[in-house]
Amino acid sequence: MAKVIDITDKLDFEGNPKLKIKDEEIEINADAATMLKLMGVMGDNDEPGSKEVLEMYNLLFASSERKKIEKLKLNFKDFTAIIFIAIGLVKGEDDTQGE
Repeated sequence: MAKVIDITDKLDFEGNPKLKIKDEEIEINADAATMLKLMGVMGDNDEPGSKEVLEMYNLLFASSERKKIEKLKLNFKDFTAIIFIAIGLVKGEDDTQGE
């Protein structure tokens, strides 16, 4: 009989992280498949272009979450900050200030 090892308690099933912006909570797609796709988009680029930023945005946020972001009318600098903070959360880097 094959050996079975239960690793359930070593995994995190808490769900997707969320960003809070003003009074809005925005859920981030944090599954492994999304992260692998993000890594493919980012590649070795230190500075992704607008095409890559848009692709990462579409991967990270479901349509309903993108509508919430669009209602905020952010400038491009803040928009890209949201994307890179979201990527950090998906990667497990939680160096943000406050809750």
